[in-house]
Amino acid sequence: MPSSETLGLDRRQFMKTAAGAVLLAGAGVLGVSAAARAEAFPMPALPYAESALDPVISARTVSFHYGKHTAAYYANANKAVAENPALSGKTMEEIVSLIYDEPSMSAVFNNVAQALNHTFYWSCLKPGGGGEPSGRIKAAIEATFSSAAYFRKALSEAAIAQFASGWAWLAEDKGRLKIVRTPNAVTPIVLGYKPLFVIDVWEHAYYLDYQNKRGDYVSGVLDKLINWEFVEKQLDKA
Repeated sequence: MPSSETLGLDRRQFMKTAAGAVLLAGAGVLGVSAAARAEAFPMPALPYAESALDPVISARTVSFHYGKHTAAYYANANKAVAENPALSGKTMEEIVSLIYDEPSMSAVFNNVAQALNHTFYWSCLKPGGGGEPSGRIKAAIEATFSSAAYFRKALSEAAIAQFASGWAWLAEDKGRLKIVRTPNAVTPIVLGYKPLFVIDVWEHAYYLDYQNKRGDYVSGVLDKLINWEFVEKQLDKA
């Protein structure tokens, strides 16, 4: 049977590290050098043309979603890193894990995590994708969910049921797969899980094309756009 869970606004408490203490002490106090003002995280290019996901996701939606929303998250994330020297030199994954439980850094977390989440989302899709998985990812899915069909049903239900803005993920936890729903900018990384695949269910991901029919958008992504090669590669990551 699949393991799924919903993550609300209550946050898991992490042990405070020395690095976290330095972060809070240094945020907004130290001067920002010219080097720090350089973009720490240039926004990656789309791995396909804006029109490539038609008819499931229109070029108009991709233009706004990538060109406006994703770009804004990257711009804000880079500004925040430049203004917080303790974050300099860290990866996005390190930053979100470090500041997740720091209320004073919530705006920084939201922008860095959303930049990270969106880049992952774009990589999870490809023209002519979807359908049945194969190889190691198929074996891993069947080991947890019994069948690819049951997995699809469980992930679809999770994506449709996510209240308001958020994400529906396939993630790995200690060698086992699980479906995880997260609100707003939350990523499974901060919970110690490894993301394998995600569906963005913020309204800006689908509303221009589907209005309130989120289920149609989710079905289109699962049936026609999943980049199974990318998903399988995530299994190999440490």
